[in-house]
Amino acid sequence: MKPIRKFTVRAVVPPQLGALEELAANLRWSWHEPTKRLFEHIDPAGWQRAGRDPIAFLGDVDPRRLDELANDEGYVGWAERERTALREYLGEPRWFQSLGAETPRTIAYFSPEFGITAALPQYSGGLGILAGDHLKAASDLGVPLVAVGLFYKAGYFSQAIAPDGWQQERYPALDPDGLPLAVLRRADGAPVQVTLAVPGGRSLHARVWQASIGRVPLLLLDTDIPANDDDLRLVTDRLYGGGGEHRLQQELLLGVGGVRALRAWSGVTGRHFPDVFHMNEGHAGFLGLERISACIRDGLSFGEALQLVRAGTVFTTHTPVPAGIDRFDRALVARYLESGLLPGVDPADALPLGLEPGAHPDESAFNMAFMGLRLAQHANGVSKLHGEVSRSMFADLWPGFDADEVPITSVTNGVHAPTWTDPALIALAEANLGTDDTEHADWLSPAVSDGELWSVKRGMRLQLVEDARRRLAAAWADQHAGAVAPDWVRRVLDPDVLTIGFARRVPTYKRLTLMLQDPERLAAILTDPDRPVQFVIAGKAHPADEEGKRLIQRLVQFAQRPELRERIVFLPDYDMGMAEKLYPGCDVWMNNPLRPLEACGTSGMKAAMNGALNLSILDGWWAEYAADDHGWVIPTADAAPDPAERDRLEASALYDLLEHRITRLFYDRDHDGVPTEWMSRVRRTLANLSPELGADRMVREYVERLYRPAAEHAAVVAANGAKPARELAEWVAGVRAAWEGVQVTHVESGGLDSTPHVGDELHLRAHVALGWLSPDDVAVEVVYGRSVGDDRIQDARTAALEPDGTSTTDAATRVYVGTVTLDRAGAFGYTVRVVPRHPLLLSSAELGLVAAAG
Repeated sequence: MKPIRKFTVRAVVPPQLGALEELAANLRWSWHEPTKRLFEHIDPAGWQRAGRDPIAFLGDVDPRRLDELANDEGYVGWAERERTALREYLGEPRWFQSLGAETPRTIAYFSPEFGITAALPQYSGGLGILAGDHLKAASDLGVPLVAVGLFYKAGYFSQAIAPDGWQQERYPALDPDGLPLAVLRRADGAPVQVTLAVPGGRSLHARVWQASIGRVPLLLLDTDIPANDDDLRLVTDRLYGGGGEHRLQQELLLGVGGVRALRAWSGVTGRHFPDVFHMNEGHAGFLGLERISACIRDGLSFGEALQLVRAGTVFTTHTPVPAGIDRFDRALVARYLESGLLPGVDPADALPLGLEPGAHPDESAFNMAFMGLRLAQHANGVSKLHGEVSRSMFADLWPGFDADEVPITSVTNGVHAPTWTDPALIALAEANLGTDDTEHADWLSPAVSDGELWSVKRGMRLQLVEDARRRLAAAWADQHAGAVAPDWVRRVLDPDVLTIGFARRVPTYKRLTLMLQDPERLAAILTDPDRPVQFVIAGKAHPADEEGKRLIQRLVQFAQRPELRERIVFLPDYDMGMAEKLYPGCDVWMNNPLRPLEACGTSGMKAAMNGALNLSILDGWWAEYAADDHGWVIPTADAAPDPAERDRLEASALYDLLEHRITRLFYDRDHDGVPTEWMSRVRRTLANLSPELGADRMVREYVERLYRPAAEHAAVVAANGAKPARELAEWVAGVRAAWEGVQVTHVESGGLDSTPHVGDELHLRAHVALGWLSPDDVAVEVVYGRSVGDDRIQDARTAALEPDGTSTTDAATRVYVGTVTLDRAGAFGYTVRVVPRHPLLLSSAELGLVAAAG
C-alpha cells in the first residue's frame, strides 16, 4: 500500500557527537572528503545505502552504533577536529578578503536551479550544476555571495526507460524536513514569508528555506504552504513544469519574491543588502523591476531607478539559440503587472523592457533575455565562442553597431574540482605529491609513475562498471515487477576496455544519436576482437520534447541488440550521484553538438579533471582549449549542403578517429601493460588543462571583471542621494529625444597619393549636425579597417575626431578633424559616425544610438 504522507524521522544523536549534526547541516560535506570519511566510518554499508547523504544517514543509522561511538574518545576527538576545521573554514580570511576595501560587500546570485548535491535535487542539468559549482568556488574563495532560487517539491523528474526504450517520467515528492534545509526565521522565531500580489485580488505567499553551502547561504522560496490557495501552492511544484502562466508565476516569484526574501534575510542576519545582483540566465529578470519599485518608493522616477539598478546588475546568458529563451505572452505579463505586484511601476514603463527589437509593441512576445540585457549594464556569455555567438544573436538590441561592439563579454565556465574529482585520484595526489589539490598538483612529476596513475584509472573504470551493473539490475527489477536481472546484466561492460562516456540533456542539437549514423560500423568498433570499445550513455529529454525522447528510444533499442548490450549501455535517471562515477570511469568523453550551439559544455571539463581525454566538436569550452595533449577534435562539416549530409560526414570522421587513432593509442602497451603515450596525454591533461577549467578561475574572473566594476559603478551612480542616476536619466532621455537630428552631413578626405602606401596618413574632415545636442554629448569617430565586399569593415578600429573650431553657416553643425595612419596593406575602408558620450556609460554602444555617414 502507498502511504498518504511521508516524512523523515531523525535519529537522536548523543551530545558527545553533536559535531556530526553541525557538520551534516552545512553542505560543505558534499565536497570535503575528510568529512565524508568521518560519516562513512560509522557504517560504510549504511553510508552507501543513504546515498552518502549525512542527513538521511543519521536518520537511518542504528542508535546503538551512535552510542558506541559516543564512548569512543578517538572518534569523538576526530569529529571535534572536523567541526573545528569547518568553523575555521567559515570564518578565516580567504582570497577575496585580500583584495582590499574596494570590493562588493554582498553579491546576490539568482538562478532557477542549483545542483549542489544529489541529496538536494533542485536541478535539471548544466545550468544548475554550473550554479552549484559557482557557489562552492565562491565559498572556497571567501566571496560574499548569497544565492536565491526556488524549492521545487518534486525537483525535476526521475527518469525510467520502458522496455521499448521510451522515456517515462516520475515526480516523487520531496520532504524538505529530510533535506539539509532550515526555515529562515525572524528574531521572534516566526518564519519569514514573502508575498506577491497576483491577478484576481489574490496573494501568492512563499516561505524561505535556507541551505548553507560552505560560507554561502542559499535561499529557496516555497509556495507549498497553507496560506496559499490550492492552485498557488503548486507554483513551485516542479522545475520547468507546467504551461506558460505557471512558468511566469515561477519567474515572478524568483525575481520579485527573491529580492523581497533578501531584504528579510538581511534584516534577520544583519548582513549587508547586496551591492551587486547577478542573473544566471533570464529566468530571474523580474528582480530588476522589484528593485526599481523599491527605488520609486524612495522618490526616484522609473528612468532614474532604471539607471541605478542597471549599474549594479550582471546578466549571464547561457543559450546560443533564440529558441532557448523564455518568452511570454505580453498580455499575460501585463495582467500580472497590473495586479499591484510592483507598487509604483507603471506597466507602460515595464513592458517595453521585454520588447523584441523590430516587433510591434502589441504583437511582440515578452522576452526575458532582452529584459535581462536591458536591466543589466554588465553582461557575458559562458565561453569565448559563446560570447561571439551572443553578440551576434542579441545584436538587434544595439542597431547600427557591428557585433564585435555589442557590450557582451565572456567568462568561460569552470567546474568545482573538489566536487568532481574522484577520491582515488585525490588519494594518489596526497600520497605521492603531498597535496589534495588535484587541480594544481604537479602531475608531470616522476613522483607519480605511469603505472600508478594507470592503476588508479582502472580502479575508477571498475567503479563505473560496478555502478552501471547495479543501476541496470535495479532498472530491470523495476520494469519486470521485481524479477531478477538476467546473467548478461552482470557482464555489462569490462573494466579493461576503452570506455567512452556521453551524458547530457537530450535536445536535438546535442545529437545523441550521431554515433548511429552507420550502425554496423559502430557495431564493428564496439566488438573489435583486438581493440574493443564500450560506451556508457545517459541523459534526460525534457518531458515535452517528443523528438528528444525518440532519440533516446533509438539509442536504447540499438543497445538492446544481444551482440552489443555488453558494450553499450544507456543508464536511466542521470543525476549527480551517477555523474560522480561516470566522469572518473571514462577514458574518453565525447561531445558532438551542432557547432556553435553548445554554449560551454562543462561535462567534458569534469571528465578532464579525472584524466579523461576529450573527443569533441570544436564548440563551447573545447574551442578554446582543444589540443593534441588533451584529446581529439571531430572535424566540423558546416559547409555541407544539408543537415543530413553534415551528420553523415561528421559521424564518419568520428568513426575514423575511433578506429585509427584513439583505440590504437589506448591499446598500445609497454611490457608492463601500460599505454605510455596515452598516459602521457592523461598527465598533460591533468597538469595543464585542469587549472584552466576550475570554477575558482571562473569565479575570480567574475569578481575582477564583473562584480567589482559593477559595485564600483553602482556606488558612483548612487552617490549623493542618487544624484548621478537622476542626472544620467535626464541626459539619456534628452539624447534619445534629440537623436533624430544628429547626422554626418559631409566627409572630406585628403593627404593620400593616387596609390596609397603603408605609412601614409589619411586626413579627415567631417561636418556633423548635432541638432539640440552639445559637442559634450557625443563622440565623433572614424571607423576603419579591412574592407570586405561592399558593406562591411572587418577587424574594425576606431579613432576619435576632434572639433577644429571652424564655424559654419549652420550653428548646429560642427566640423571634426582627425588622421588615420595606414598601417597595413590590402583593401581598406572607413566611415565616420557619431555616438553618445557620457562618463557614466560603459560602452559607446550602450544606448543603441549611432549616426553614420551614409
